Order: sequence, then C-alpha cells, then structure tokens
Amino acid sequence: MRKIGLLFSSICIVLTACTPEPKGFEPDAGSADFSNVIALGGSYMAGYQDGGLFLKAQENSLAALVANQLEYANGNKFHQVLLPQGNGIGLNSKPWESNFVTPSKLGNKTDCKGVTSISPIKSEVSDIVAQGFLNSGDKKNNNNLAVPFASIVDYTNPNLSLSYGVNNNNPFFNRLATNPGVSTILSEAKDKKPSFIISWLGMDDVYNYASKGGANLSIPSPTVFEQNLDLILGNFAKSGVKGVMATIPDFRDFPFYTLIPYNNADLSQSQADSLNDTYASNQLFNHIRFTTGKNGFVVGDPNELSGFRKMKEGEYITISVPTDSLKCYKYGLLVKVIDNRYSLIESEVKVLDDAINNYNQIIIKKATEYGFAVADMNQYFKKVKAGVKWNGADFNLTFVSGGFLSLDGYHPNQKGYALIANEFIKAINTKYKANVPYTTCKLCDGVLFN
Repeated sequence: MRKIGLLFSSICIVLTACTPEPKGFEPDAGSADFSNVIALGGSYMAGYQDGGLFLKAQENSLAALVANQLEYANGNKFHQVLLPQGNGIGLNSKPWESNFVTPSKLGNKTDCKGVTSISPIKSEVSDIVAQGFLNSGDKKNNNNLAVPFASIVDYTNPNLSLSYGVNNNNPFFNRLATNPGVSTILSEAKDKKPSFIISWLGMDDVYNYASKGGANLSIPSPTVFEQNLDLILGNFAKSGVKGVMATIPDFRDFPFYTLIPYNNADLSQSQADSLNDTYASNQLFNHIRFTTGKNGFVVGDPNELSGFRKMKEGEYITISVPTDSLKCYKYGLLVKVIDNRYSLIESEVKVLDDAINNYNQIIIKKATEYGFAVADMNQYFKKVKAGVKWNGADFNLTFVSGGFLSLDGYHPNQKGYALIANEFIKAINTKYKANVPYTTCKLCDGVLFN
C-alpha cells in the first residue's frame, strides 16, 4: 500500500501538483497565449528553499506551480531540468568551510552551552558530490530558465554557463545551458520563442547584497536595472509576448534579517564594567560604553574614526551569523566585532531601501509599458506578515512556526510558494481577463523534521 501511495504522489506531482479543475469551471486564457510558457528569475522562481535546491522543491517551484495552472487554459506542459533524488544541493554562505551544503531540515542541535533544541541542520557537501547533482538532468526540454542568485546583468554573460569555478560563474546555470560557454540566459530564452513569460527580476540583485551584509558588493543602479529590463522583457513585449512581473518585498519582512535583535547582548553589571574598562584603555575606542541589560553588539563602520561602534535601532544582524560565537565567545563584544557580511548598518539599510523602492517603481512602470500583469509582492508579503489563511490553515512570516517560510528564513517552503503562485495567477486573470484556476497543492510540503 505504501508503494501505491508513493506512486500516486509521484503522479500527482507531475500532473499539476494535484490541483483538480473545479466542476463547472471553464478555463480561459483571455487575451493571453499560454501555448509556450517560460519562466525567468532567480532563486524564488527556481524553487530554492531551506538553503538549497532539491527534486520536490523544483517540482513545486513557483514557476511550475503557476505554469501547471496555466496548462488548464491551453498552456504547454512545463518542463524543468530536474535534480536526481537525494538531499539536494545549496550554496554555502560560508564558502571557506565548503562550497556546498545540503538543504536544512529540523533536528536536535546542541549549542556551545550544552543546551539541546530543535534547530535547522545542514551538512557540508564535497565538490565531487555536488557536481553529481549539478551535472544531472535533461536539458533538451526546459521551460524554467530561473537561475538562483543570477543578477539581471548576468543575463547576457556567456561565462555564467561555464562549469562551476570558472570566472566566478554561477553553478546553477551551467546545468541548464544547452551550449556552455556560449549560451546566456537571454539567448536560451529567445531560443524558446515564448508566448508568455512568468518573471521575477530584480529580487536576486537586491538580496544577493542584503544576505551578505553588503560586504564589498553593490546593487545595479536603477538606470542599469531599467536598461536590462528593456533588453530582456521589453524586446519580447515588442514582438507581442505577454507575461507577468513581480515587485520586491521589504527585507524587514524576512526573519533572516530580524530574528536576531541588534541589541541582544544581555549583560550583567560586572560584565558591562569589565567591557567598559577594556574599551576605556584606548582613547580611540572609549566612545563605546556598555550598561546593564540589553546592549547593541559592536559592528564595523567605516564612517567611525575607530572603524567600529555599537549597533543601533534600525540596524540588522543576519541569521547566518555564528550564534555560538555570540553566546559563548564574546563575538560582537570583545576582540572581534561582528563582520560586515553578517550585519546591515544604517548606510547599507539605506542602499537596500532605495534599491527596493526604485526597482518597484520601475517594475510597475515597465509592466504598464510592456502590457504585462503585475503581482505586487511588496504588498503581499506585508499581508502575509500580518497573517493569512489558506486551505483552512494560518500562515505568517514567523520563523519556522509561521508555516510560510522555509528554514533559511528567506525562501518560502512549498506551501508558501503555492500561496505566491496564486497571487501571480490572480494578477494574470485580472490583467488578461483570463480564467485560470488557483492551485491548492495539497501535496506541497511545509517545514520538515529529520
């Protein structure tokens, strides 16, 4: 019976994630043409979750969940270059340890104080094992050209399609490229001759910067972003191709940036006195003072004469910070300040806010110009943060318990992707007066335990 159940589950996943067409429902493409749908975007569109990519995550990727519903309205069968069965593969945020890791699952983890609790757990993956995943899949039929972490300026770069490690390329495009070293994401898209494009551009440009604390990175300027949108989507629109675009959420909506408070250094009087004595011994550092109770961690700031200062309200620590070092080894207090790659200080927050606001204005403007639908994810994530109900269950953006986000604190789990897919479908139906059914994706996974 278990084998029969597994077989049925597999069939359901292939056949539109088990979303039945409602009785009496008449699907209609309206003024759109879904006969040849492709997807363009980054990690969200690819189905990245729990800090990695794996088979079922791809099968229930945002792109697939939308495209499978468009199939009801005379859409094409949506193909992807699928990973093999297994744990999957993700980029390690700490590449000095290993280039790759497995996606996280919940399990028991013991911290530096000997306290065991339920936490996200991942393992390092060797480059050899990673290549086994990255070199798999059938490239002949592929409608999902979403490449995790690809910037909009990467869309015309053939080096992106080379094997991993060459010219700092992206390991996720080589596995899609039909002509490595020559193919670009844009050339692959043009070769598909799409009639409709599911897109979410700009998201990875912003969050590549944010997730690394802005360390030695920049975000493409609004002018560059707009020029590349025209190059990628604008030229398709001129030839009559239709599609859907999406705005970019506020980074503060994600626990990746808000779970660890900036002032989580809780000190006793003796601890505060000891730190104050240490910092006061050098006049360059005596502007840093600690008090009993909650204190901001010490962070680097090039605008300070000493090069560092205490964090203040409105600044953020990423979830990737080594938490054991915070708890037990005075990281962020003494000897070593919190590294820039784990923090967003005031100047970096402004870069992010400006980029998100400018990009969203451009996306809305260009969607009107191209005649594309707009899924306003900036507003939708605010709604989810406050709480939504779907399939009889409550969802919000609380880490782990909210039911919407995966264990990396930024990418949704499969249920979260299904909710987003329905917002894309809603935008498509509204813009093109179409009648595309929403997904229920009852087999989509939420947070998984080991």
